[in-house]
Amino acid sequence: MTPENLTKQLDGLISEWSDFRSRSGHDDCSDVMSETKAIEIATRACAAIERIGGKHSAYHVSAEEIRSDQVYWQLKVLRVVGVLQSLSADLKAGYLRTLEELIHGEVFGDFLEMAQHLVDSGYKDAAAVISGSSLEAHLRHLAKRFGVPIEKVTSKGTEPLKADLINADLMKAGAYSGLDQKNVTAWLGLRNKAAHGQYADYQKDQVVLMIDAVRNFISRHPA
Repeated sequence: MTPENLTKQLDGLISEWSDFRSRSGHDDCSDVMSETKAIEIATRACAAIERIGGKHSAYHVSAEEIRSDQVYWQLKVLRVVGVLQSLSADLKAGYLRTLEELIHGEVFGDFLEMAQHLVDSGYKDAAAVISGSSLEAHLRHLAKRFGVPIEKVTSKGTEPLKADLINADLMKAGAYSGLDQKNVTAWLGLRNKAAHGQYADYQKDQVVLMIDAVRNFISRHPA
């Protein structure tokens, strides 16, 4: 989703609370907002903060602390709205993109440009490997953001998990949709064919489409 759409979600919740505030004689709106309504708004607000800010963000941590406080729900809503306003303001100002995200995006953009140059020059197999490997590396970065494991402990020590398993776990964690998961599986499959010398199993046009699709996927789901 675009920053504008994300901001719209937050501002919609803020506006809903502001409507109660305009009719209330108290800061916490306790004279016009029922406990049931307060629970609903607080729950939706916390869900939006987690969805947009991420589970490990300061916004989500603050919202969860507020929700767990032993106070009445109308006061929780008042405090959570403050988090909503902070997240909305930072999103509008472009502050949610960290230096790590910017560097990550530039590096992966360079690799995909390399893949595009290779496929344009007739090297579809190398292009498929590079774009697919860039996708897998992005999945591993994305997994760190969503708290999804990328390694497993075996009798031989720590081993990296396969990209397909990370892909499935990311979908379950809400990083992206089931449709995105299926697409990622297909792109990884094409990369594997190229890496194992099955060059006749895919065409140049498929690699071209894959590069554009991977670029779009990374831009929609930054790590």
